[in-house]
Amino acid sequence: MPGNSSSPSYRHGEPCWADVQTRDVEAAKAFYAAVFGWSFKDQPTPDGRSYAQAFVGKDLVAVVAPQNPHQESLGTHAQWNIYFAAEDAGALAEEVPHAGGAVQFGPEEVADTGVMVFVDPPGGGTTGVWQPGTHTGSGRYNEPGALSWTELLTPEPRAAVGFFQQLFGHEVTEYPQDDGGTYSTLMVNGAEVAGIVAAEAPARWQIYFGVTDVAEAVRKAVAAGAEVLIAPEPDDDDTPGATATLRDPQGGEFSLLEV
Repeated sequence: MPGNSSSPSYRHGEPCWADVQTRDVEAAKAFYAAVFGWSFKDQPTPDGRSYAQAFVGKDLVAVVAPQNPHQESLGTHAQWNIYFAAEDAGALAEEVPHAGGAVQFGPEEVADTGVMVFVDPPGGGTTGVWQPGTHTGSGRYNEPGALSWTELLTPEPRAAVGFFQQLFGHEVTEYPQDDGGTYSTLMVNGAEVAGIVAAEAPARWQIYFGVTDVAEAVRKAVAAGAEVLIAPEPDDDDTPGATATLRDPQGGEFSLLEV
């Protein structure tokens, strides 16, 4: 659920925004404030609840939103969502079936902030699409406390690559992996903007947030109740680009990237 921001515009096909849907917004606010130092501004939802805009300084960088009733009834764990910027979300949604995917939700206008669509690539991995209105995306990118990278882990990487190429016109770079597989990067105007890699089902997006010290951020997260899924390598603790993957107390998975 994006909110208003004065952030710069993002180009068609670039990841522009991330939000988390969670059972307990207040508990999530406390956790992510401990990890990233975020401050928050609460906003009402149409059903009488509230969501929280997350800020680094004066810049809006994410939203912590309550789960919808269906998610609550299923006991779903918290989930981070990634959104790709689109020039025309409606036209893109019409193209989704031809690219081998499915439209899960939308297009829906979110007041004057923009138009939202959720789509499923072949192989899975629900993906947000955002046509900007007054909200263009995260006020910071690849900085401490802000969205810094995202990658799709999917059992059908080739089909997923073709899906995003057809929808957004991404160029692609392939990196051979030690296990014989390939790590693909989606590119916009020559810049790498997201990754796609083979993984076992279910498909999912891994979202990275920047930190100045990944080892210290992991310590803060664990103290706040996180579970470490992938720890930083000891030799890499002081190396820019070090990463770690965590699960927050409500089950939301996210990664850290030293920037």
